[in-house]
Amino acid sequence: MPAVLLPVLVWAAGCHSYHIETTVENRTGEVIRLLEVDYPSASFGADHLAAGAALHYRIQLRGSGPLKVEYTASDGRQVRVDGPMLAEPQEGRIGIVLLVGGKAEFLPQLTPQRPN
Repeated sequence: MPAVLLPVLVWAAGCHSYHIETTVENRTGEVIRLLEVDYPSASFGADHLAAGAALHYRIQLRGSGPLKVEYTASDGRQVRVDGPMLAEPQEGRIGIVLLVGGKAEFLPQLTPQRPN
């Protein structure tokens, strides 16, 4: 292998994006509006999520911080639920199940399991 390519290969091997496949399920029994999921360095969401519907999104972790979910319930009440801490180099999946009464269940399947 030419010596010129060696620095490029070393650089490419050191670059890795940490992703988490995220699914938000609405099990509140009602439509929710203005859904926002905040995670370290970014957020995603939807204008509404029907009862029984799911939203899938792939997040890319940069840094560390808590996962937070906010939405407007069908009665106009603002709901905010704090989830687990996330950090590079975690990868995997996390399920977020929105429940009746402004509660949520977080189902992480991440490696490594705890942020550094």
